[in-house]
Amino acid sequence: MKIKTITVAILIVLLTSCKTSNPITYFQDIDQTVSGQLMEENVNYEAKICPDDQLSISVSSIDPNAIAIFNLPLSSYQTPSETNVVTTPVLQTYLVDSEGNINFPVLGKIKVIGKTRREVSAILEEQITAYAKSPLVIVKILNFKVSILGEVNSPGTKVFSGERISILDAISSAGDLTLYGERNNILLIRDINGRKEYQRLNLTSSTLFSSPYYYLQQNDVIYVEPNKARKGNARYSQSAQFNISVASTIVSAISVIASLAIALLVK
Repeated sequence: MKIKTITVAILIVLLTSCKTSNPITYFQDIDQTVSGQLMEENVNYEAKICPDDQLSISVSSIDPNAIAIFNLPLSSYQTPSETNVVTTPVLQTYLVDSEGNINFPVLGKIKVIGKTRREVSAILEEQITAYAKSPLVIVKILNFKVSILGEVNSPGTKVFSGERISILDAISSAGDLTLYGERNNILLIRDINGRKEYQRLNLTSSTLFSSPYYYLQQNDVIYVEPNKARKGNARYSQSAQFNISVASTIVSAISVIASLAIALLVK
C-alpha cells in the first residue's frame, strides 16, 4: 500500500513538472476575473499636445460673421481689386512650435503644450467670447502617430485618425506579433516634455487593461523584443554563416594549391 502511494505521488510530480508555460496566449489570467468586470479603471486616454503637433481648429457661433476672422476662409483673387471669398469650410491647421505655442488669428500666441484638446478648446472659447456670442471651438490632433518596431509582422510608423488608441490597436495595425515576439515584456517609450520615459507591459496578463500606459500618446514607440528562440537562431545563423565562409575560403585555397601542384607536376 505504501509503495502504491509513493508511486502515485511520483506520477503526480512528473505530470506537473511536464507542464510547459504558455508564452503566446494573450490575457492568460482572464478566466480568473468575473465576467463583465474587466474595467479600465482610472485610465485617461486624452492625448497631451506636444511640439510639432499639427492641430485643426474650427470655430462656430450663432453669428457666423462674428467668427469668420477666426476660421481664415479660403480666398481667391479674381482681379487685383476683387476678392471672392469661398464659403465652403476649409480645414485650418496650426503647427505647435518648439516652445509649445500656436499663432491663432486675432488672439495671437496661445500656449497649448501639455494641454488636451478639450483644455485648448476651453481656452479659445473663453477668449473668443469677447468677439462672438457662445462660440464653439473644435480642436483635433492631425498627426497622431505611433512607431512599432521589433517582432511584429508589419513594423513601421502608424498614423491614426482618432486619439483613443490603445496598445492593442497599435499592435493590430502592425499585423500582430510574430511567434517569436516576447509578449510579456513589451517596451513602451514615451516622450514627456523632451524627456524619455519607458514602461514594460505584459500582454499575457489582463492587468494590462488597468495600466496607465494602456492608451497611447502621439509619438509613442513600441518595441517587441525577440524571444530566446529567435535570439538563439540569430546567433546560430551568424555562427553558421561564419563557418561556411571560412570553409569556402579554405576550399578555395586548397583548390588553388592543388592546381599549382598539378601544373608543376605536368611540367
